[in-house]
Amino acid sequence: MTVHGEREVVPAATKSEAARALKDFTAAYNAADKAYDPALDADVVTGSLGAINQAGLKARHRIEPTGNARHQPLELTDARFLIPGQAGWPRWFVADTDSNRDEDRGKQDTRWLLAFVKSGPDAGWKAAYLSVVAPGQVPALAKGGDGRAEPVAADGPGLAVAPRDLGTRYTQYLQKGAPDVFAPGAATTQWRDARLNTRRAGFSYQYVDQPLDGGAYAPLGLATEDGGALVFFSSRHYERQTAAEGLRPTVDPDVEALLTGEVRSTLTKERVSSQLVYVPKKGAGADRVTVLNRLPGLTSAKGS
Repeated sequence: MTVHGEREVVPAATKSEAARALKDFTAAYNAADKAYDPALDADVVTGSLGAINQAGLKARHRIEPTGNARHQPLELTDARFLIPGQAGWPRWFVADTDSNRDEDRGKQDTRWLLAFVKSGPDAGWKAAYLSVVAPGQVPALAKGGDGRAEPVAADGPGLAVAPRDLGTRYTQYLQKGAPDVFAPGAATTQWRDARLNTRRAGFSYQYVDQPLDGGAYAPLGLATEDGGALVFFSSRHYERQTAAEGLRPTVDPDVEALLTGEVRSTLTKERVSSQLVYVPKKGAGADRVTVLNRLPGLTSAKGS
């Protein structure tokens, strides 16, 4: 009898393996943040988190080449590992942790949700997504008979929006206001309104939004008890500022650190963003997608 391991559904990781991945990530993150050296954690990040992290460290190193004099080590404790059963590769799991970057009680209390991905049997675990949410924001997750978390398929036929379509729907909404499948909030209606109403004498603004949904940027989803899903997904956003004759766009130090070209009349900023959303099941009374957290980061800038 031939056993096809790539077809067998198994836990994406053991709890000890997940704990080790979280420990390795934290150690590398701290080393990189202290030295402002992206090479020190390049092996433990990927996807949208990797793009944001690596660009941020690169920029800060150019501004402060001697390192981070204000470094405070990140601590991630009280880890709860959400490990789905999966077949084949890539595999992934979520670490739900408490960080030392908040207050443990009251409105400032948060949880850090890190999604780790492993691309193959000989690859290492890398953090692809980070979302920071209030403890009560995360919906109750479904569990299988073995107590494991349940992954959601990319096509998500029972959901209001399939995970693989979230990036496209989100960027279409930001560009056109349709399809209107997202609940009002800071990352949807308010952000779109702010962009539409940006005004500065002598300057014009243009925005381009693109989905990021392949490879290391693929969406990751876990089923919730009510038939919905908790989904991480990525997107890319460009902001172009054009100045009238005689004026020049302002270039902040963090932008200048990632700048190519010379800013004469235009400045284009590129940002990568990750979103954590709750997607209700199809046909639910309130069937709009709720953005629970959005984590953007500047990844490049170009002048002309």
